[in-house]
Amino acid sequence: MPRLPDEEQVDLAVEVFRMLADATRIKLLWVLAGGEAPVGDLTDAVSKPQALVSQHLAKLRMARLVTTRRQGSYVYYRLANNHVHQLVADALHNAEHAGPGVPLHHLPATEPAGAQHRGGPN
Repeated sequence: MPRLPDEEQVDLAVEVFRMLADATRIKLLWVLAGGEAPVGDLTDAVSKPQALVSQHLAKLRMARLVTTRRQGSYVYYRLANNHVHQLVADALHNAEHAGPGVPLHHLPATEPAGAQHRGGPN
């Protein structure tokens, strides 16, 4: 039987999942998986008011899921590490399995995104 992680690790993992339990934060992290971006671009990407996006980014930063870089008057956000992208990608890919047909992430790259397939579990 594997050894349980220590309590501090478990508490931090719970905080990460708490941060991921919001649709806007999932969308922000997904956008940031494509590379760093300033708040204005993130606001446009998720179609939310800048004040709301800034609040979500502050929470993600406190949870150590994103980091920042300042350039002049702009603050650029980026994922803290590749594990953050993997958590979000795995959650979204798992959600695709609840729908009909073959999940999009299992389709060949040359397959049109709207194609419907039926198949066994993947």
